[in-house]
Formats: sequence, structure tokens, C-alpha cells
Amino acid sequence: MKNATLLIVDDEKNILSSLSRPLLKEGYQVRTALTGQEALDVIQQEAIDLALLDVWLPDIDGLNVLQKAKEIAPDLIAIVMSGHGNIDTAVKATKLGAFDFMEKPLNLDKVLLLIEHALKYRKLEEDNRGFRQAQEEEYQIIGNSPLVQDLLERISIVASTPSRVLITGENGTGKELVARAIHKNSPRKDGPFVKVNCAAIPNELIESELFGHERGSFTGAVERKRGKFELANHGTIFLDEIGDMSLPTQAKILRVLTDNEIDRVGGAKPIRVDVRVIAATNKNLEEEIEKDNFREDLYYRLNVVPIYVPALKDRREDIPLLAEHFLKIYCKETQTKARRFDFSAYLLLKNYEWPGNIRELRNIVERAAILTRNNILGEKEIASVLPSALTHSTSKASAASPVKNNNSIRKGSLKEMAEDYEKNIILETLKNNDWNVSKTADILELERSHLYKKMKLYGISREE
Repeated sequence: MKNATLLIVDDEKNILSSLSRPLLKEGYQVRTALTGQEALDVIQQEAIDLALLDVWLPDIDGLNVLQKAKEIAPDLIAIVMSGHGNIDTAVKATKLGAFDFMEKPLNLDKVLLLIEHALKYRKLEEDNRGFRQAQEEEYQIIGNSPLVQDLLERISIVASTPSRVLITGENGTGKELVARAIHKNSPRKDGPFVKVNCAAIPNELIESELFGHERGSFTGAVERKRGKFELANHGTIFLDEIGDMSLPTQAKILRVLTDNEIDRVGGAKPIRVDVRVIAATNKNLEEEIEKDNFREDLYYRLNVVPIYVPALKDRREDIPLLAEHFLKIYCKETQTKARRFDFSAYLLLKNYEWPGNIRELRNIVERAAILTRNNILGEKEIASVLPSALTHSTSKASAASPVKNNNSIRKGSLKEMAEDYEKNIILETLKNNDWNVSKTADILELERSHLYKKMKLYGISREE
């Protein structure tokens, strides 16, 4: 990371100069400080990537400086230096968040190498943090509707328990998001989350996939393989499309749930596992039981806590928030300028039937973003990417009755609906940006003063 900004803190001017010159030649930006307070002032005022910090300073102990510096800039990488180093000092520095500890006199080559390693570590941490943030955005459950709030409340209740969960709902409603939310909020959150699509694995391979196999147990088994249950040990296994699992495999799953043991294919002895099982299906398992396609005893083992994920057409008030969310993700992934929908687009989206649920909505948003150059996506752009036959029927229904007579859409004039959508969008964007009005105004492409007026008009405040 050349061009990184480094801060050297030492009360000896000759050390400051002897370190500054070679670091400047390496392409780093260098700041210096003779005292602890001067160092803290620099860290308060500038974005410092790495600090070389002496322990012995004339005003404040270097370890105290490190502690205060970390409070100001938690991501700061610090390398502590001392001419009177000992193990206790090194341990204290490490506990306070120091990347490493060096004893004086300093070896310049070692200093340069350590700085390079520290900055690479910082970059890796930033990348991991960005990845985690992207993952959280990807698997976030979006919505303010009563149905979604009830869903989130049930997730919150069941997550803290060890109980098995059976998630049901149509395809594309977000059953995996629910499973991940349960895992993330459970005591097992630091353990693995392993997903298995039971419908995608051939029957002759699913036993090996779930339980693993020993070398030579069948043709092609050239080495030992751990199965999904072993990989999920001390974590959560998500059995998606459990209704498509064969009856022989169901019997083996039932044994795992009963005994907490698995048998690798070709294995000589059982292996104990500690796994929470969450299953999901779009099928009616009670009907499948009547057809002899699903074991009744397995159903009762899995269905300890049932969770139903509503279809998108039953929570239409969430569609604008979801559409904005997917558009934001698309712009971020493609590194394009932020874009938004106008209210005519929301009206069309809310009146569409969404047979593919949230998955289809995301595809439609991405398709509209790809096929149009406009920064604002309106009715024309959305209508052009919706399936034509369904679009025509939706348009006719909208023409006959602009607002559908169901519980998920509020009756009222077009103006009232538009105002309702606008309020929800402003409120959700403020929440997503921790109520930073300037950032929210920038995302919504509004003047800050204009946004304040709209917040006042709609009675939006942080207490909501």
C-alpha cells in the first residue's frame, strides 16, 4: 500500500529523521510527532494508516497514547517501539491492539518489511469487512409490513433456542434469508452455516454429500470426504427443498436427528455431530405424507417451530423498499452512479402479481437497470421489462381499479399513495444511513433543505 500515510512518534529527532527519509523514498506519506499529545492531535485531524509509536514519551506513556489513538481511530495499525523492551510491555501493547512490537536499535530493513506486512494486513481486514457488509446487505430481510414484522419477531424468538425449524413458503420468498437470520442471531453464529439443496443432488450421491465417505467405499471415491453434517458441526445445516428428498435418505436424516450421529459411506464407526437443523420446502408436507412421499415421523422431528414466509403479493407495501434495495445493490456491484425509481414505477410494481416473488422482483430491477441509461426509472422502463402478457393484464386491472381491494394496499387517491411511498422511502433510507441527513439527501438526489421540509411534512423523526 504505497501512498499510505504513516505517523512516527518519538521524542528523539534523529530517529524521526532517520525513519522519515527512507519511508518517503518508498513512496509513503510521513507525519511526525515528538510527544504523545501531538500524536493524538495528528490522528484526530488526519487519516493515518499506520503509526510507529515509541513507548517512552515526555508527556504521556506510549501505551496510553495507543489506547487513546485506538478510541479515535479503531482501524489504526500501530507498531510499538521501545529501547527498554520487555515481555510485559510487549504483551500489554498487543492487548491494546498493537500489530507488533520492535526493540531499539531498529533495523531499517526489518522496519520496512514489517510496515509492508502490517499494511497488507490492514487491506485484508478492509476487504473482509467490505465482504461481510456486502453479505449482510445480500441476506438482509427488507420490509415494514405487519407480515414482515411478525416474521422478524418469530425469528428473534426462535434464534436463541436450539429448536429445529421448518420454513415453508412459495419459491422465491426468501426462505434461505430466514434460515441465515436465525443462524446469525443464535448462539451458534460463530460456527458454520452449511446449505444443502436437496433437490439439486442426485439420489445416488446425496448420502455421500450429507454424511461423507471413506476412501475406496465406491468407484471414484479416491479419498476420504467429510459430509455436510460434519462440515456444519457446532453450527447450522440448512436443508433446502427437504420435500424433494428420497425416502431412504429421509430415514438416515431421521437417525441423525434422533442419535446425533452420522455414518460415512463405507465407514466402520459412527461419528457424533452437534448440528442445528433448519429445513425448508415449498411443498405441503402433510399432503406429501398422505401420498407416501414423506415420512410422518421425520416431519414431526423437523416441524418443532414452523415459520411461514409470506408471498410478495401479500406484502405489497414492501415492494418499493425492496426495489430500492436491489437497485442500490446493483449500482454498488457495477460501480455505477446511484439511481432511483419514480412513483409511477412503484404503482406498476405494486400492481403486478409477482408469481416469482422476491427473486423475480430482483431480476426485474436488475433487468431495468441494465436496459436503460436513465438515472430515474419510471413506468415506461419497468413496463418494458415485465412479462408482456402479465403486464397487459396488470395494466387493465389497474385501469379498472387503480388500487386493488385487498388488505395489503391502502385505499386512497393516487396523490395519497405517492405520498405514502415517498414517506416510506425517506424513512427507510434515513434508517439505512443511521439518520445521516446529508448522506440520505445525496442518495435521494434532494437538496438537504428540501429533505428537511419533507421530513417535517411527513412527521418523520428519529423516534419513529
